Amino acid sequence: MLESVGALTGSPWIYAVVALSVLLDVFLPVLPSGVLVITAATAAAGTTTVAADAAGAARHVPEVPSLLALILCAASASVLGDLVAYRLAWRGGARLDRAIARSRRLTSAQERLGAALSRGGGVLVVIARFAPAGRSVVSLGAGASHRKVKEFLPWSAVAGVAWAGYSVGLGYFGAQWLGASWLGTAISVLALFVAGAFAALLMRRPAAAAAEAAAAATAPASVPTAS
Repeated sequence: MLESVGALTGSPWIYAVVALSVLLDVFLPVLPSGVLVITAATAAAGTTTVAADAAGAARHVPEVPSLLALILCAASASVLGDLVAYRLAWRGGARLDRAIARSRRLTSAQERLGAALSRGGGVLVVIARFAPAGRSVVSLGAGASHRKVKEFLPWSAVAGVAWAGYSVGLGYFGAQWLGASWLGTAISVLALFVAGAFAALLMRRPAAAAAEAAAAATAPASVPTAS
């Protein structure tokens, strides 16, 4: 497979495949867009070209422009997918509102996202980009709650660049460390999953803290009994 992806990396089609996968990932979180980006980056890092150094000796260098193009492609598709999901949720109407109301996960994410964006901090958007299905939840939540584009889109761009850079970096350094092999790809993918699990944990912790605070606020105050 790596050989096939390596051959595909040498053509413009790899960027179209990566862009389409990342774009649709927001609607179909089961798509392995991160795995595809890492595999493409691993194959690209394992492809070298011959160049001459200052002394005129030939040396092999990785095709770094291909890696930079992968980052740009994946980040652009990520932001575009977020924006499409955001717009669809914005215009979703009563049916989408009812669907969100039935999902405690979507409702919680919508509330926390609104509070974070109102304070001028959208770090939650960046963290959610690494969590499984977090990108979908945040993009739909931002649109359904009618958050302003200027509040959501810049953080979506930061999230897309961070995720794309991290994924391509994993593929590149995995190939440099273990070569363009199945082992290098597997370890890089494992590192991506670990980051996703950590991001999911960070997203759950504020929700748990908010639930405890709400429960404490609504709990009836105890009345001391006379001795």
